[in-house]
Amino acid sequence: MDFISKRVASLAVSQTLAMSQRSQELRAAGVDVINLSVGEPDFDTPDHIKEAAKRAIDENFTRYTPVPGYLSLRKAIAEKLSRENGLTFAPEQIVVGNGAKQELCNVILATVNPGDEVIIPTPAWVSYVEMVKLAEGRVVEIPTGIDSDFKLTPAQLEAAITERTRLVMFCSPSNPTGSVYSRDELVALAAVLERHPSVLVLADEIYEHINYTGSFTSMASLPGLEGRVIVINGVSKAYAMTGWRIGYCAAPLPIAKAVSKLQGQYTSGASSIAQKAAEAAYTGPQDCVAAMCEAFRRRRDLVVALAKEIPGLKVNEPQGAFYLFPEVSAYIGTHTPEGRAIASDSDLAMYLLDEAHVATVAGSAFCAPGYIRFSYATSDDNLREAMRRIAAALARLSR
Repeated sequence: MDFISKRVASLAVSQTLAMSQRSQELRAAGVDVINLSVGEPDFDTPDHIKEAAKRAIDENFTRYTPVPGYLSLRKAIAEKLSRENGLTFAPEQIVVGNGAKQELCNVILATVNPGDEVIIPTPAWVSYVEMVKLAEGRVVEIPTGIDSDFKLTPAQLEAAITERTRLVMFCSPSNPTGSVYSRDELVALAAVLERHPSVLVLADEIYEHINYTGSFTSMASLPGLEGRVIVINGVSKAYAMTGWRIGYCAAPLPIAKAVSKLQGQYTSGASSIAQKAAEAAYTGPQDCVAAMCEAFRRRRDLVVALAKEIPGLKVNEPQGAFYLFPEVSAYIGTHTPEGRAIASDSDLAMYLLDEAHVATVAGSAFCAPGYIRFSYATSDDNLREAMRRIAAALARLSR
């Protein structure tokens, strides 16, 4: 008898987590694997944030927290949104959860009915499609490519919207491409959405501060979209706090209340200690954020230069996050020295792991076959050695 629900059976396994797990297993077996698969800063959480967590323990912040988060943290987030993004959200419009991933899923479950259409520009983060499937919505993909820096056009957006469209999802800076929409580009997209007032916008802005353009525009700040944008953000990427599991949504009040209602039934409030650490992240000194961003920019320049030297890789220059997303179609249809066919980007990613001992993620995991994602959230030395290994392994493939 099959005891697994159709709901769960239909979900795909996260390929980013699966590849990370496979590389950890190889390392445990003594293989020297360089992990370029994981979307996680390699820096330590800044000391003043860790100290705030220690104080929280000493001051006995160890009990259940309010479902939407401590009021002091939600006030700090509201002040951050006002100060940095020009947005006005009351603390009651903010829900803190166990990472931005939970808040993304909460919003989708709280707003999407079975059969509703959700527009997702692709390449897209691995979990977007699966979250919509969980809500029994229908995914409408809008493919983009490297020649347009993986950016959606207003014409593409207009053509995708129907009377069943409930939600449009945006991620800027983007995982997996590193693309960053300019204000002008977002204004042009907002003009399309303004003509469709029943469509909500879910703006994933978790990479906001890992941005090399010098400016960032939140979708919620654009004219014509008032009361229709839900902002997702958190402390994981900007403050190197992935394991603390604190993210938030800032939403129109009815949606925030629905998210809190949902969260109250299956996880309740996020960790008390992690919330106090996040509060220190938002209210404390921000020089750590700038320093980490500058390091990522240097690594971006390094890995782009090295990737451009590898024949067959088509590379652009990402403007944010810490990912490179080269096109690798030149290697699809090749064969390994042992005669094994490389029939897909997934085959290529596995070949690089087995042959070069470098973990990457296939583009098909992000709804973009023919690409591979490299995370450059690791040291310069690791990046140089990883790209050397990748170049040597690719050179051994033949038609």
